[in-house]
Amino acid sequence: MGLFDIFSRTHTGSESVLLVDISTRMIVGAYVHYSEGELPALVYTDRLPIEPHEGEEEEAAMLRTLKALGESMIRQGAPVLQRITGSGTVHMILVSVDAPWQETSVRTEEFEEEEPFVFTQSLVTKRLEAAHAASEGKLLADESIVGTILNGYETEKPYGKKAHRASVIVLTSLIEHRVAASIIATLERLYHSKNIFPIAGSSLRYQALRAVFPHERDAIILDATSTELSSLSLVRKGLLVSLIQADAAAKTSEWVATVTDELKQIAKQFPLPRTIFLLAHEADADSLRGQLDTLNFSSLWLSDHQPKIVPITHSHMSTVLRQLTETPADIVILLMTIFYADAKKEGRRF
Repeated sequence: MGLFDIFSRTHTGSESVLLVDISTRMIVGAYVHYSEGELPALVYTDRLPIEPHEGEEEEAAMLRTLKALGESMIRQGAPVLQRITGSGTVHMILVSVDAPWQETSVRTEEFEEEEPFVFTQSLVTKRLEAAHAASEGKLLADESIVGTILNGYETEKPYGKKAHRASVIVLTSLIEHRVAASIIATLERLYHSKNIFPIAGSSLRYQALRAVFPHERDAIILDATSTELSSLSLVRKGLLVSLIQADAAAKTSEWVATVTDELKQIAKQFPLPRTIFLLAHEADADSLRGQLDTLNFSSLWLSDHQPKIVPITHSHMSTVLRQLTETPADIVILLMTIFYADAKKEGRRF
């Protein structure tokens, strides 16, 4: 069952959701309450660093920390959730998993006939099912259509319309199957719930930013939140046309060189837009922006004017959610909050 299959069956009024963000260095959890007609309310958040014991493997340390965080969320966070919402129960758990346990890719599926045909959701579903390319040992956690083109034009509501040719842009999220199963089993034991759904972190954050900036038609999204890799997405005319992931963590000496190489790869195929959205933990954002400001982009943009670098901050999301926590939540948790709200509103399935 896909993540959004559950929307058609339950919780049409209000619900509380546990959000969990897993990276190699930190696990962050949050309780968020969603109520129809109101902004999502971030009720409680907690975090624990992943500190491997001597001789302990990375995955084992992560799962041990996840268990400890879950116990803390139940012991300390659930009473807060109950006091604010009237219930300490969560209806669903959404887990964002980062590298090295995930990968995200984008592809385009083409449809073309000599005679006009009706473009339907079932047509797309059959094509996606036939094209599933989950690697051995990987869980296909999320497959979302992030753009549709009919007869050469982007179309927001394409189903039921006639076309000679069509294409859909598909964002695919894969997670190491063993890791996903272990995460789900850990959370099932803690919360006695089967409604647990993992998704690749980079896929989630891209989709959330689309909801935050719906009118940005041309931009580069530089995701530097991961401790293992950086990803760079190109949006042209409102459509995701390229996504590159590379092994280079932010704040390392290789990071700037890797970002430059990624931009060069994209520039070989597409003209680069003038805006770069920098997604980073707020403690790192100024430093990373400073590193980017030292680069000479003139050869890539064929211009003496530097591109506009826009760090994503809490203020960008202040109008689409409410923070009831005493301290500001991590930027990734805010994006998870928005992702779930937007997906629930659209009633999407995958």
